[in-house]
Amino acid sequence: MGRIVLALTMPLGALSMSNAPSSTSPRRTALDALHRSLGATMTDFAGWDMPLRYGSERDEHNAVRTKAGLFDLSHMGEITVTGPQAAALLDHALVGNIGGVGVGRARYTMICQADGGILDDLIVYRLADAEYMVVANAGNAQIVLDALTERAAGFDAQVRDDRDAYALIAVQGPESPGILKSLTDADLDGLKYYAGLPGTVAGVPALIARTGYTGEDGFELFVEPQHAEKLWQAITEAGAPAGLIPCGLSCRDTLRLEAGMPLYGHELTTSLTPFDAGLGRVVKFEKDGDFVGRAALADAKERAESSPPRKLVGLIAEGRRVPRAGMSVVADGQVIGEVTSGAPSPTLGKPIAMAYVDAAHAAPGTAGVGVDIRGAHEPYEVVALPFYKRQK
Repeated sequence: MGRIVLALTMPLGALSMSNAPSSTSPRRTALDALHRSLGATMTDFAGWDMPLRYGSERDEHNAVRTKAGLFDLSHMGEITVTGPQAAALLDHALVGNIGGVGVGRARYTMICQADGGILDDLIVYRLADAEYMVVANAGNAQIVLDALTERAAGFDAQVRDDRDAYALIAVQGPESPGILKSLTDADLDGLKYYAGLPGTVAGVPALIARTGYTGEDGFELFVEPQHAEKLWQAITEAGAPAGLIPCGLSCRDTLRLEAGMPLYGHELTTSLTPFDAGLGRVVKFEKDGDFVGRAALADAKERAESSPPRKLVGLIAEGRRVPRAGMSVVADGQVIGEVTSGAPSPTLGKPIAMAYVDAAHAAPGTAGVGVDIRGAHEPYEVVALPFYKRQK
């Protein structure tokens, strides 16, 4: 596998999608021709031409929940950080305790502005003692690269753009372990969540992670782009008896919504801190040294603990009308919040949404809450997130 095997000791995990607009022509993944041959509906997503769906979004969603789905996620952005002070740089640049991550392990974290606003949510993998991989959302990869490069000043560390080095194929769903076991002799049973190992899958050198963005068990395989089509075809053939089908980004969004997973640009933005988003646990004040945004985040933590203005909640419709991002959440004729993500839930059989609402209306079971859908106040039940959690 050449440079990838030498550079990495474990694979990378996928992150949330970003729908940030791109001013350049869409890029195409190594699987682009294959997607088109399968009749995929393509869409410009975060600067990439990506498969939105292959057929029925509902069928694709249900396949992942009950059998298995195959995704091309090659739009994710990889950034390598190396050098004697790589850990110190990342501890300064990010809010998490990256120096405490063991080799071969990963950590979910965020990169924030000096005012505490979220620039992106990330997964950081420690590949070796002095080598890390930062995985950013597609729409934010350049922003994260630029921020890390700027924050590297004064550190004995190098920041490298590795976005073109990888293709990422994800196999998600309860049947995914059996499908992958038929193609590799890697110890999948011993592979824990947020951990990985190098291996060979269908004769292709790959980096295998037990990670995903669907709420189901599954794996993500990083390979050189030149091997992506061979691997996709092999997984498709091996998975056919188990009901595996190709899946697009549309069902990935409804899957992550049901699982209560945040999407950058919706639940996470530069106007929100991790504490505003209910993810203050990722901020590690106890780590050594200062980090970008520390003072602002300390203030945000205090506000969140004393009198949070709004909280992120789940909403389940009593009717059939679907809420969409940006719609107002109302109670007693007053606007009390805003929908951040909404869609029909194939699993629940009802429309659902995530929304930031005033703290006074955030408790599960709060009565009298609705969503303003084109002037009509549709009733919704306030529930705790996630909407769906798989049985382990």
